[in-house]
Amino acid sequence: MAMEMIKGLATTLRELGKKPTTVSYPEEKRTLPARFRGRHVLHRYEDGLERCVGCFLCAGACPADAIYIEAAENSPEQPVSPGERYARVFDVNLLRCIFCGYCEQACPTGAITLERIYEMSSMNPEDLIYHKEQLLEPVGQSTRGSLDAWSATPPEETNTPLPGRQGYFDGQEASAAAVGQGDLPPETEILIGRGKPEE
Repeated sequence: MAMEMIKGLATTLRELGKKPTTVSYPEEKRTLPARFRGRHVLHRYEDGLERCVGCFLCAGACPADAIYIEAAENSPEQPVSPGERYARVFDVNLLRCIFCGYCEQACPTGAITLERIYEMSSMNPEDLIYHKEQLLEPVGQSTRGSLDAWSATPPEETNTPLPGRQGYFDGQEASAAAVGQGDLPPETEILIGRGKPEE
């Protein structure tokens, strides 16, 4: 018992002289890392068209089923997006969202990203269901958001050598067939060359 008390006091004394890590929020705000995942943002192209083409890939990738989309056909006279369709309804339920980032990874056009927006608290659950009008960048604004932080060039030492005739794949020795470079003809050609098997 006495030994545990001594250990506890030693920890207290060791931490006593350190600078506190707390901040006086909201007067003082932390500097967030570039890859922080906060509230979703829907992006536009430089010409003002919406990046989202209503493909439902983000909703399909979401493990929490937090994204709801209704797509509509684009009008040739006044297109909303460069695709055949656009997202007429785009809702994100932040009560369900686990901020995993799967939606932004699944998006083929870079339309949705999770940005460094974390001031979203509310006493009403309805306020935490964000609609397209709240998520979409304003007209005249066109950014890539956090995609720039996630698509940074990896360090040279992490590059994987391409498979080739030298018989290496992913840095490991492998057969030519294992890396899709085998020289044997397909099995069907071998059987045809031999003729029908005897019964």
